Amino acid sequence: MDALPLVALVAGSAAVAGVARRTPVAAPLLLVAVGLGAAYLPGVPEYTLDPGVVLPLVLPPLLYTAAVDSSYLDLRANLRPVALLSVGYVLFATVVVGWLAYLIVPDLPLTAALVLGAVIAPPDAVAATAIARRLGLPSRLTTVLQGESLVNDATAITAYKVALAAAVGAGVSWAEGLGEFALASVGGIGVGLVLMVPLHWLRTHLKEALLQNTLSLLIPFVAYAAAERVHASGVLAVVVVALYLGHRSWQVDFATRLQEEAVWKMVSFILESTVFALIGLQLPFVLRGLGTYGGGEAAWYAVAVFVVVVVVRFVWVFPATFLPRVISSRIREREPDTDWTAPVVVGWAGMRGVVSLAIAFSIPLTAHGAPFPARNLVLFLTFTTVIATLVVQGLSLPPLIRLLRIPGRDTHAETLAEAQAQNEASQAAEKLLNSMLADEDNELPEPLADRLRTVMARRRNAVWERLGTVNEHTGESADDTYRRLARAMIGAERSVFVELRDRRRIDDELLRTLLRRLDLEEAAAYREEEGDS
Repeated sequence: MDALPLVALVAGSAAVAGVARRTPVAAPLLLVAVGLGAAYLPGVPEYTLDPGVVLPLVLPPLLYTAAVDSSYLDLRANLRPVALLSVGYVLFATVVVGWLAYLIVPDLPLTAALVLGAVIAPPDAVAATAIARRLGLPSRLTTVLQGESLVNDATAITAYKVALAAAVGAGVSWAEGLGEFALASVGGIGVGLVLMVPLHWLRTHLKEALLQNTLSLLIPFVAYAAAERVHASGVLAVVVVALYLGHRSWQVDFATRLQEEAVWKMVSFILESTVFALIGLQLPFVLRGLGTYGGGEAAWYAVAVFVVVVVVRFVWVFPATFLPRVISSRIREREPDTDWTAPVVVGWAGMRGVVSLAIAFSIPLTAHGAPFPARNLVLFLTFTTVIATLVVQGLSLPPLIRLLRIPGRDTHAETLAEAQAQNEASQAAEKLLNSMLADEDNELPEPLADRLRTVMARRRNAVWERLGTVNEHTGESADDTYRRLARAMIGAERSVFVELRDRRRIDDELLRTLLRRLDLEEAAAYREEEGDS
């Protein structure tokens, strides 16, 4: 097997994603656009999206990283809007989009149209999260979009299985469909609940960070495979486990957390970059399968289905936002007021992604010996809907938010809350230090005790300094200047160590030891900017 095409795909996707970080365009959009253009370049091999790879091997780690970084408390506080979008909207879109596609496209059977509806119902987890964070949307709006994208794949995959069974003539009744949906949902959550505690116990009792992070890489695949083995939702199992582990990550060894963050950041970057490039690269395969449908006729169907998908989301989002508030005084008291701009943003942030394409590619070629009705057209309409939502909605979402004057995150308030939390923690640490130093067993020379107090004071004051005065010459806060000077000093030491190695006064093993010590000090002195995370 020639590995060069795969290496070229990963390397090229990473390069494009790196360029996107230096442009105002979100990485998923640029990757799709480059994939579309590269699909017809001479020498570019044909990359076919394999659902047998994407669903069990790519989707679980992407969901895991998104869920681990989510807030369990925030999701629980916004459970109603998240459930209405991730379950209610997906089922609504499956039926309504499928029925309207049946009316629009001649010779498209209703069962095949419902398969199409289920396939293009779920917005993409990666696209929604990436764009929401890049735009700095208010935390509640980001939580709702992120929570929707974590769960909606499970709803869509189950709806697809029911619609597919009806399309191939398996004679599935509504009661059987609801039963399968309940089994997948309850079973997936149940598998997650069963696995989360023993997996967390393992994470906290393994003594080596290397073993702990190996386990971390296996967890999403274990949860997904275990749930699918009992015909439950692997998506829900992964999300439940990840939310629990993320909520209790503070109980894991510090070395594990540092390694885990770096490892998963790299894994998610590679997977996200590759899957969005793959979306664009599917164009030749999709167009080749259109067959009897003419280009103009198929394009008209694509535009019509895209418009239907956009309109149907708004038709659901506005009533789902305001009707519960009208009906329930308890909801009005418990949840903050909202105006019409928030549902406009949620309605427009419905970008589809790789899961829709993977499900579409999994549609069987034949059913009971006969070709699956309009399979290639369903695949084409899925592809065009994914591309249109990513490009049209993804590119227009930032100017729409600016036009609506949606307030961003209050960074000053967040920094103030951070400073207050750090101050309370430092007071507790100072009290503990004083009590420990009073014990003869903990006797320290005064310079070392002062060093502990200095480190503690540094942590306490650093956040307050970010709120303080700015250097009129450099525009930096005192904390920024401190970190810059600290890094310059460490850089000078590093240069000396390398020079001593080159002059053979120290060997490479000692150099690595000294450099690692400097790396840790530099990491402690430098607070990584959010935009690079």
